[in-house]
Amino acid sequence: MSSLLIFILNKAKKRIPEIIKEEGLIPLIKRPFRKVKKFLYVRYALLKVKKLHGNYNLESLIDYVNLSQESLIKPLQNKKELLKLLKILKNDKPKCILEIGTASGGTLFLFTRVIAEDGLIISIDLPGGIFGGGFPKWKIPLYKAFARPKQKIYLIRDDSHTISTLNRIKAILKGKKIDFLFIDGDHTYNGVRQDFEMYSPLVKENGKIAFHDIVPHPMHPNSKVNLYWNEIKRNYDYEEIIDDLNQGLWGIGLLKSRL
Repeated sequence: MSSLLIFILNKAKKRIPEIIKEEGLIPLIKRPFRKVKKFLYVRYALLKVKKLHGNYNLESLIDYVNLSQESLIKPLQNKKELLKLLKILKNDKPKCILEIGTASGGTLFLFTRVIAEDGLIISIDLPGGIFGGGFPKWKIPLYKAFARPKQKIYLIRDDSHTISTLNRIKAILKGKKIDFLFIDGDHTYNGVRQDFEMYSPLVKENGKIAFHDIVPHPMHPNSKVNLYWNEIKRNYDYEEIIDDLNQGLWGIGLLKSRL
C-alpha cells in the first residue's frame, strides 16, 4: 500500500471521535472513502499527464482537461477563447509565465504545453475566499507533474496582493522578466487593478498581459474585471478574444504593447 494512502487513512482514524461528535456516524464512514477516491484520481491523472508529455495538438489537450475525471483539472474557460490564446502563446514561445489564479489547474497544465521546453511558470492562488480556494495541498504533486523535463513550476498558495508574495516572485525570477502575465484571480475592480499594478512592472517590454472574464458577468455582481479592462486597454495595442458578446461571462483581454 502506498505510503501516501496509509498516511491518509491514519489521519482519518485519529479524527474519529471528533467527527462522530460534530457530524455523526455517516460522515465518518464516507470521509476515508472520499480521501481514497481523491488519491486514486490523482494517481490516475499523474499517469495520464506523463503520457501527454509528447506532441499533442492544442485541441486534444483542451479536450483532455475539460474531460478530466471529476473535472479534476477542468479550466473555467471558454474552449474557443482559450484555444485562440494558446495559439498566440505557442507562436510567441514564452520562456516565463506568471499566472494569478491557479484554480483547478487546467490553464496551468496547458501553459506548460506552449511555453519553451526549458520555461518557467509561477502560479499564485489564494487558499480561501470568494476568488480563492482553487486547489488544496493534495493537488500539489499533480500540478508539479505538469512540468515537462526541463521546465520548472512554482506554486504559491498566498495572497497576490501582499508585498511578501511579490518579493517571493522576484526571488524566483532572479532578475528575469516575465513574457506573459495571466490575471485571473481577484475579480473585483480594486483586486484586478492591484494585480496589474503590482505585477505588470515585472513583464518585459512588449511582453503580453491577459485578463480573464472581461465580459460583464451579471450572475456575479462582484466581478468587475470588465470595468478595469475598459480603462486600461486604451493605453495599449490590445485584442479582445470573445466567443459571443452575449455569453454573459468569460472573455479574454490581451494587452500586446503600450501605445
